Amino acid sequence: MEFDEFYQENYTRIYRTMLLTFRNPSLSEEITQEAFYRALRRWGKVSRLVRPDAWTMVVALNVGRDIARRRKQHEGRTSLLVEEETNREGQVDDRMAIVVLLNAVSPRQREVLVLRYIAQMSVTEIAKSMRCAEGTVKATLHAALERAAQVMKGSSYAED
Repeated sequence: MEFDEFYQENYTRIYRTMLLTFRNPSLSEEITQEAFYRALRRWGKVSRLVRPDAWTMVVALNVGRDIARRRKQHEGRTSLLVEEETNREGQVDDRMAIVVLLNAVSPRQREVLVLRYIAQMSVTEIAKSMRCAEGTVKATLHAALERAAQVMKGSSYAED
């Protein structure tokens, strides 16, 4: 596969994953572009991987963590919010429910949820990207889902 084709097939998914993880459109774009730049620089090796998209996702997450950590050190605590898109009214309720759920869990739980259900990474891939044991991923995922269920029970987004 050529890099251009790889880029076209994977950019949107990785960008959206970064957007849900880091909650800032311009930061997410910066992270995604940096990850693809690094993939391009190493394309000879990356292209031979079984899942070059997973490698690029892990790079993006690491870049995002580094940038977020640096910003936090320099700017203090600031919340990262997803900019609302009001031009797609049919998806607003779903997006609002997702934002409510993602706001209700810890950053680590949010990262696991996004990687598992949005990026559709396996527990093994998530464990590698987060540099932790698979059991830790499973426990974090379980706790995040429990918290999300509690939030949805008390939310106006829950269906009756």
